[in-house]
Amino acid sequence: MLGLNKAYYQIDRLLRDKVLPDVILEGEKLLILNALDNIKHKAIITTIYSAGLRRSELINLRKTDIDFDKRLIFVRGGKGAKDRITVLSEATASIMKIYLKQYKPNYWMFEGPNRTQDSPSSIRIILNKAVAKAGIAKKVTPHMLRHSFATHLLEQGVDIRYIQTLLGHESSKATEIYTHVSKKSLAKIRSHLDRILEDNQ
Repeated sequence: MLGLNKAYYQIDRLLRDKVLPDVILEGEKLLILNALDNIKHKAIITTIYSAGLRRSELINLRKTDIDFDKRLIFVRGGKGAKDRITVLSEATASIMKIYLKQYKPNYWMFEGPNRTQDSPSSIRIILNKAVAKAGIAKKVTPHMLRHSFATHLLEQGVDIRYIQTLLGHESSKATEIYTHVSKKSLAKIRSHLDRILEDNQ
Protein backbone atom coordinates (compact mmCIF):
# COMPACT_ATOMS: atom_id res chain seq x y z
CA MET A 1 0.00 0.00 0.00
CA LEU A 2 3.05 2.24 0.26
CA GLY A 3 3.05 5.08 -2.23
CA LEU A 4 -0.64 4.72 -3.09
CA ASN A 5 -3.28 7.35 -2.48
CA LYS A 6 -5.31 6.97 0.66
CA ALA A 7 -8.51 5.06 0.04
CA TYR A 8 -11.63 4.37 2.10
CA TYR A 9 -13.58 1.16 1.73
CA GLN A 10 -17.08 0.69 3.10
CA ILE A 11 -17.39 -2.79 4.58
CA ASP A 12 -20.85 -3.68 5.80
CA ARG A 13 -21.07 -5.42 9.17
CA LEU A 14 -22.43 -8.93 9.15
CA LEU A 15 -25.87 -9.12 10.69
CA ARG A 16 -26.19 -11.68 13.46
CA ASP A 17 -29.12 -14.03 13.29
CA LYS A 18 -31.72 -13.28 15.92
CA VAL A 19 -32.11 -16.47 17.92
CA LEU A 20 -35.11 -16.69 20.20
CA PRO A 21 -34.28 -17.79 23.76
CA ASP A 22 -35.12 -21.35 24.72
CA VAL A 23 -37.61 -21.82 27.55
CA ILE A 24 -38.94 -24.75 29.56
CA LEU A 25 -42.60 -25.65 29.70
CA GLU A 26 -44.46 -25.26 32.97
CA GLY A 27 -44.88 -29.04 33.18
CA GLU A 28 -41.13 -29.50 32.73
CA LYS A 29 -40.51 -26.97 35.49
CA LEU A 30 -42.55 -29.08 37.93
CA LEU A 31 -40.73 -32.25 36.88
CA ILE A 32 -37.36 -30.60 37.56
CA LEU A 33 -38.42 -29.29 40.97
CA ASN A 34 -39.85 -32.67 41.98
CA ALA A 35 -36.56 -34.31 40.99
CA LEU A 36 -34.65 -32.20 43.53
CA ASP A 37 -34.48 -34.04 46.86
CA ASN A 38 -31.87 -31.79 48.50
CA ILE A 39 -33.54 -28.70 50.02
CA LYS A 40 -30.55 -26.47 49.23
CA HIS A 41 -30.60 -27.52 45.58
CA LYS A 42 -34.35 -26.97 45.44
CA ALA A 43 -33.93 -23.50 46.95
CA ILE A 44 -31.26 -22.60 44.38
CA ILE A 45 -33.22 -23.68 41.31
CA THR A 46 -36.51 -22.30 42.61
CA THR A 47 -34.93 -18.91 43.33
CA ILE A 48 -33.37 -18.63 39.86
CA TYR A 49 -36.67 -19.46 38.15
CA SER A 50 -39.12 -17.58 40.39
CA ALA A 51 -37.04 -14.38 40.59
CA GLY A 52 -35.50 -14.36 37.09
CA LEU A 53 -31.93 -14.31 38.37
CA ARG A 54 -28.68 -14.84 36.53
CA ARG A 55 -26.27 -17.36 38.08
CA SER A 56 -23.89 -14.60 39.15
CA GLU A 57 -26.76 -12.74 40.83
CA LEU A 58 -27.79 -15.83 42.76
CA ILE A 59 -24.22 -16.45 43.91
CA ASN A 60 -23.92 -12.84 45.13
CA LEU A 61 -27.09 -13.00 47.22
CA ARG A 62 -26.54 -12.31 50.91
CA LYS A 63 -28.87 -13.44 53.66
CA THR A 64 -29.75 -9.80 54.27
CA ASP A 65 -30.86 -9.40 50.63
CA ILE A 66 -33.97 -11.50 51.28
CA ASP A 67 -36.96 -9.61 52.66
CA PHE A 68 -39.46 -12.24 53.73
CA ASP A 69 -41.96 -9.70 55.06
CA LYS A 70 -42.23 -7.68 51.84
CA ARG A 71 -41.56 -10.73 49.64
CA LEU A 72 -38.69 -9.05 47.81
CA ILE A 73 -35.15 -9.96 46.77
CA PHE A 74 -32.52 -7.23 46.56
CA VAL A 75 -30.15 -8.03 43.68
CA ARG A 76 -26.75 -6.39 44.09
CA GLY A 77 -24.39 -5.72 41.21
CA GLY A 78 -26.42 -7.23 38.39
CA LYS A 79 -25.39 -6.84 34.76
CA GLY A 80 -23.80 -3.44 34.29
CA ALA A 81 -23.08 -3.30 38.04
CA LYS A 82 -26.65 -2.19 38.68
CA ASP A 83 -28.78 -3.05 41.69
CA ARG A 84 -32.45 -3.93 41.41
CA ILE A 85 -35.35 -5.48 43.29
CA THR A 86 -37.23 -8.57 42.15
CA VAL A 87 -40.01 -10.72 43.56
CA LEU A 88 -39.81 -13.45 46.19
CA SER A 89 -42.59 -15.91 45.52
CA GLU A 90 -44.53 -17.46 48.37
CA ALA A 91 -43.43 -20.97 47.39
CA THR A 92 -39.77 -19.92 47.17
CA ALA A 93 -39.98 -18.16 50.54
CA SER A 94 -41.26 -21.37 52.17
CA ILE A 95 -38.44 -23.44 50.64
CA MET A 96 -35.86 -20.81 51.63
CA LYS A 97 -36.98 -20.85 55.27
CA ILE A 98 -36.57 -24.63 55.47
CA TYR A 99 -33.16 -24.36 53.80
CA LEU A 100 -31.99 -21.62 56.19
CA LYS A 101 -33.08 -23.65 59.20
CA GLN A 102 -31.25 -26.77 58.02
CA TYR A 103 -28.06 -25.28 56.53
CA LYS A 104 -27.68 -22.10 58.60
CA PRO A 105 -25.54 -20.16 56.08
CA ASN A 106 -23.32 -17.53 57.67
CA TYR A 107 -23.18 -14.58 55.25
CA TRP A 108 -23.91 -15.63 51.67
CA MET A 109 -27.38 -16.98 51.03
CA PHE A 110 -25.99 -20.02 49.23
CA GLU A 111 -22.59 -21.02 50.53
CA GLY A 112 -20.16 -23.61 49.26
CA PRO A 113 -17.35 -25.32 51.18
CA ASN A 114 -15.69 -23.29 53.95
CA ARG A 115 -18.60 -20.80 53.98
CA THR A 116 -17.48 -19.30 50.67
CA GLN A 117 -19.76 -18.33 47.80
CA ASP A 118 -21.17 -21.19 45.78
CA SER A 119 -19.69 -21.63 42.30
CA PRO A 120 -21.42 -21.21 38.91
CA SER A 121 -20.38 -24.73 37.88
CA SER A 122 -22.06 -26.29 40.92
CA ILE A 123 -25.39 -24.70 39.94
CA ARG A 124 -25.14 -26.13 36.44
CA ILE A 125 -24.33 -29.58 37.84
CA ILE A 126 -27.33 -29.45 40.19
CA LEU A 127 -29.64 -28.52 37.30
CA ASN A 128 -28.18 -31.12 34.92
CA LYS A 129 -28.73 -33.91 37.43
CA ALA A 130 -32.31 -32.81 38.11
CA VAL A 131 -33.10 -32.59 34.39
CA ALA A 132 -31.69 -36.10 33.80
CA LYS A 133 -33.62 -37.50 36.76
CA ALA A 134 -36.81 -35.83 35.50
CA GLY A 135 -36.38 -37.60 32.17
CA ILE A 136 -36.24 -34.39 30.13
CA ALA A 137 -34.30 -34.97 26.93
CA LYS A 138 -33.53 -31.40 25.92
CA LYS A 139 -30.62 -29.41 27.32
CA VAL A 140 -31.70 -27.07 30.12
CA THR A 141 -29.38 -24.32 31.36
CA PRO A 142 -29.69 -21.99 34.37
CA HIS A 143 -30.20 -19.06 32.00
CA MET A 144 -33.15 -20.87 30.41
CA LEU A 145 -34.86 -20.65 33.79
CA ARG A 146 -34.50 -16.87 33.64
CA HIS A 147 -35.94 -16.83 30.11
CA SER A 148 -38.79 -19.03 31.30
CA PHE A 149 -39.51 -16.67 34.21
CA ALA A 150 -40.01 -13.77 31.79
CA THR A 151 -42.00 -15.78 29.25
CA HIS A 152 -44.38 -17.28 31.81
CA LEU A 153 -45.01 -13.85 33.37
CA LEU A 154 -45.86 -12.50 29.93
CA GLU A 155 -48.25 -15.39 29.35
CA GLN A 156 -49.96 -14.53 32.64
CA GLY A 157 -50.64 -11.04 31.34
CA VAL A 158 -47.97 -9.16 33.33
CA ASP A 159 -47.10 -5.83 31.68
CA ILE A 160 -43.82 -6.07 29.78
CA ARG A 161 -42.57 -2.90 31.53
CA TYR A 162 -42.76 -4.67 34.89
CA ILE A 163 -40.95 -7.68 33.44
CA GLN A 164 -38.24 -5.34 32.14
CA THR A 165 -37.76 -3.95 35.67
CA LEU A 166 -37.67 -7.40 37.28
CA LEU A 167 -35.08 -8.65 34.79
CA GLY A 168 -32.96 -5.50 35.12
CA HIS A 169 -33.03 -4.71 31.40
CA GLU A 170 -31.96 -1.15 30.68
CA SER A 171 -33.72 -1.14 27.32
CA SER A 172 -37.20 -2.46 26.58
CA LYS A 173 -35.84 -3.94 23.34
CA ALA A 174 -34.06 -6.65 25.32
CA THR A 175 -37.35 -7.60 26.99
CA GLU A 176 -39.48 -7.45 23.85
CA ILE A 177 -37.90 -10.64 22.55
CA TYR A 178 -40.12 -12.56 24.97
CA THR A 179 -43.20 -11.41 23.06
CA HIS A 180 -41.95 -13.62 20.22
CA VAL A 181 -41.35 -16.59 22.53
CA SER A 182 -44.74 -16.63 24.23
CA LYS A 183 -46.76 -19.18 22.25
CA LYS A 184 -49.74 -18.89 24.57
CA SER A 185 -49.95 -15.16 23.96
CA LEU A 186 -49.84 -15.71 20.22
CA ALA A 187 -52.53 -18.37 20.48
CA LYS A 188 -54.87 -15.86 22.13
CA ILE A 189 -54.70 -13.49 19.15
CA ARG A 190 -57.72 -13.93 16.94
CA SER A 191 -57.55 -13.31 13.23
CA HIS A 192 -59.57 -10.36 11.97
CA LEU A 193 -61.01 -12.72 9.35
CA ASP A 194 -62.51 -14.94 12.07
CA ARG A 195 -64.29 -11.94 13.58
CA ILE A 196 -65.65 -10.86 10.20
CA LEU A 197 -67.00 -14.33 9.43
CA GLU A 198 -68.60 -14.63 12.88
CA ASP A 199 -70.29 -11.24 12.51
CA ASN A 200 -71.77 -12.25 9.18
CA GLN A 201 -73.17 -15.62 10.21
